[in-house]
Amino acid sequence: MAREPSSPTGEPVSIRLVVGLGNPGTRYRGTRHNIGFDLLDRLAAARGLTWRPEKKWQAEIARTADGRLVLAKPQTYMNLSGEAVRAIAAFHKFPPDAVLIAHDDVDLPLGRLRLRASGSAGGHNGLKSIIQHLGTDAFPRLKIGVGRAGEGAAPRRDMIDHVLGRFDPAEHETLEKTLATASDAVECALSSGLAAAMNRYNQNPETPKPPRPQPRRKPTETEDPSLSPEAPATDPPPVEETQSQP
Repeated sequence: MAREPSSPTGEPVSIRLVVGLGNPGTRYRGTRHNIGFDLLDRLAAARGLTWRPEKKWQAEIARTADGRLVLAKPQTYMNLSGEAVRAIAAFHKFPPDAVLIAHDDVDLPLGRLRLRASGSAGGHNGLKSIIQHLGTDAFPRLKIGVGRAGEGAAPRRDMIDHVLGRFDPAEHETLEKTLATASDAVECALSSGLAAAMNRYNQNPETPKPPRPQPRRKPTETEDPSLSPEAPATDPPPVEETQSQP
């Protein structure tokens, strides 16, 4: 089972900052690379929060009234995301393991999610920048599968065109379900902790769980009348007598 990230005192660390990665501007709206933005919009809407630009952090920010949770969409381009994340985390004094990054992942098919407590950038430029500016890769991340070029309903194209392209109409239903599940995963991490969310949402939906063995039970009187106390005894077959010949 996944273990909860803990502070130096051993106490579990609560997630205080959720960051969705993407590129700013209408040109990139709705692209695969911006699925982190799409998720953050859902999280903010579910809480009735309003996005406000914060130029000093190069980000759009939405926060709860008590300040316990901050949502952020960096308005730098993807490969400079770490500048915004570092500035926001430093201002609020959030440690890296209290910062959850939501981003697209081409190594996962659309519809699949992966929560991790830490890890490498895996070739993702946004994560590379965040690792560089935070000085560590020990921060949680939610990987949202967008598939590789040529997989599923997506036409074959190179990787840059793929991640900067929009989802195909045939993928929209799966995309909607993916974002809904990703939103639930973040809410679970916020309310129950990262470890609980990892254990619940890191399941492979394509791998069915083996059925549980059914306990053996004794047959009932209806199924086997011989078990009834009123059932007549079964007599042995009669023996035919023969007469001896003189």
